[in-house]
Amino acid sequence: MSWKSLQTDLAAQGYIANDALAMAVYLASQQQRPLLLEGAAGVGKTEIAKQLSAIHNNRLIRLQCYEGLDASTTIYEWNYQKQLLSVQAARDGETEQLDARIFSDRFLLKRPLLEAITQAQPPVLLIDEIDRADEEFEAYLLEILSEYQVSIPELGTITATSKPMVVLTSNGSRDLSDALRRRCFYTYVDYPDLQTELAILNARLPGIDAALAGQIVGFVQSLRKEDLEKKPGVAEMLDWAAAVTGLGIAKLSDNPIELQATMVCLLKTQADQYAIPGEITQRLVGKVVA
Repeated sequence: MSWKSLQTDLAAQGYIANDALAMAVYLASQQQRPLLLEGAAGVGKTEIAKQLSAIHNNRLIRLQCYEGLDASTTIYEWNYQKQLLSVQAARDGETEQLDARIFSDRFLLKRPLLEAITQAQPPVLLIDEIDRADEEFEAYLLEILSEYQVSIPELGTITATSKPMVVLTSNGSRDLSDALRRRCFYTYVDYPDLQTELAILNARLPGIDAALAGQIVGFVQSLRKEDLEKKPGVAEMLDWAAAVTGLGIAKLSDNPIELQATMVCLLKTQADQYAIPGEITQRLVGKVVA
């Protein structure tokens, strides 16, 4: 598979990737290197992992990052309840064999990182919003991604059965370490330009009226230039397009009151809803409706 064919396969799934993103995904896959995708929320970073899983028919394993992640939630932990029951059921005189039995795969609960490296077929491992995790976890993650192995005191070192395709995403809420960046291929995923976003809309809502599609995308592109706390991403644009078409709106200027009510799909904070009253909405509509 070439990077161009990968780009075509993504497009067939409804994901329109520009050349830089398609090349980054292709190279990371070919050279078995983690891929770090950085950009604002809602631009399609997480979706790329889902689409790679679908294209290659591989399992998607997701680790959602947050502050306070530790080994028990990301790598493994022991099923203490089953271990206790096994101890209670053990007969007298089996003490020497008991430790070996209760600290075995039968009682091991695999969390996303261990699960990802013990698959027979390489999965897609999505480490989502790595910037939300602690720097200590980021450092620990480096060791796993470098060696693709996990050390469990009771079992020893577990080496990867196969190397997963690793996709890390970051919304830029904190700076990531240089060490992590060095180990990854990197690309910044920006908001799409007008033509790309129009292609995304047509791929996800086939059959949408061409004039209305142009108005929707043009409006959202203009809205992003306003002073907002959270600019609407591609996902919000698609939600809004579905709402507009579902209401039977044929032209954005047809019903200003109804259109303003649909802004709940695009504006996700109270401050942003206050910042875009009906007058501003109609001003933006005027730019895209002839």
